[in-house]
Amino acid sequence: MPPAPPVRMIHLGIGNFHRAHQAWYTAHAEDAADWGYAGFTGNSPRISDALAPQDGLYTLVTQGADGDHPEVIGCLAEVHPAADHEALLTAFADPKVAVVTITVTEQGYLRGPDGRLDTSQDVVTDDIATAGSDPRAAVVSAPARIAMGLAARRAAGAGAITILSCDNLPANGEAARQVVIDFAEAVDPELAAWIAATVDFATSMVDRITPATTPALAARVEELCGWVDASPVPTEPFHEWVVAGRFPAGRPRWETAGARMVDDVEPYEQRKLWLLNGSHSLLAYAGSIRGHETVEQAIKDPVCRGWVELFWAEASRHLVLPQEENVAYRQALVERFENPNIRHNLAQIAHDGSTKLVVRTLPTIREERAAGRVPRGCATALAAWTLHLRGLGAPVADRLAGPALEAATSGPLDAVVPKVLDTLAPGLGSDTALVACVLEQAALLDPEVVQAG
Repeated sequence: MPPAPPVRMIHLGIGNFHRAHQAWYTAHAEDAADWGYAGFTGNSPRISDALAPQDGLYTLVTQGADGDHPEVIGCLAEVHPAADHEALLTAFADPKVAVVTITVTEQGYLRGPDGRLDTSQDVVTDDIATAGSDPRAAVVSAPARIAMGLAARRAAGAGAITILSCDNLPANGEAARQVVIDFAEAVDPELAAWIAATVDFATSMVDRITPATTPALAARVEELCGWVDASPVPTEPFHEWVVAGRFPAGRPRWETAGARMVDDVEPYEQRKLWLLNGSHSLLAYAGSIRGHETVEQAIKDPVCRGWVELFWAEASRHLVLPQEENVAYRQALVERFENPNIRHNLAQIAHDGSTKLVVRTLPTIREERAAGRVPRGCATALAAWTLHLRGLGAPVADRLAGPALEAATSGPLDAVVPKVLDTLAPGLGSDTALVACVLEQAALLDPEVVQAG
């Protein structure tokens, strides 16, 4: 392998998706030799512990219908656990560092219903108190880590930088800007003003199905390549990245690896969130209730496939990209979902539904209801999620689901559905036609539960 490229970027949230997506694009850019990452984990040091002895190298296995295709990715020049806060501040203060990419999941932004930083959460108030007493003290939330990294950059006079969100949120650049500036304002209003004037918050749409790593994959890498990799990554052949930003300090030439640089990400972001991510959530809950474990199994179930097609038809009516492109995108999704070599577990996709459904399903519901229609495909997703909260299908893994869990388990199904819908959007449970449709779809998913109440 050639020597590691110089660190000119930071990534927050090293996981399989980052290593199959942003790192892959960087490694395949024509100027890859000039752009290395300093990567930092989320809460767990598991990945940094695995990658550090491998000098950040790992095997990416593209799993197509024609078999497995391994390659070594070498753009992670440094890997650090989140606890190494000093290393993070040092990287932010380096004037050669031009871009910070982030994959911290939708929940990592810690936003309230108004899109602002949720200062009612203990992790936020604790971080504000910590940073207020010492700007170099270790903080743990993503908005705090970014804000205090930018404070270190400001103190060093290192100049402009781009924060590039790669999470599945609408207008994710603006979402990141808001929570970071809100945090900075709570700690130091002058820092907030500097960030607003100096830092570029770029927006992107990301798309590449990336399952969890399994022992079988590690064994397959050893079989194919002859080496032991403590943390290989599986992914699909398809990949897409649409990016809008100024990048005042520069960036890799990602477009030479296939990224699309645009003025407006929203049409692409909307299509991906509503069609791919929305149908993933539907399959995660409905498919697991019907006994399936993977996306491939669920999409090959004619009943699940019918619900997905209905869901897609509802969402597609409100997409702004040309309909022929949307039809082709849906056809490609079926091929991707049916890929027999990608084992994408429904239980993994089912995580954090209380946050994901708000951006994946509610927009279509609002558009359809405004047009006077009751969206049965979307109602199926809500019905399946409600039954999931009541213990059916994939286990609940959602740290913000407390109100929804309490609502879902507080009585008979017909009584709790309005309460559950209200946790997604206040007033949604008052839509009697939608509630009735959700109950009808719940009966199709599990008649015994409905009869039993």
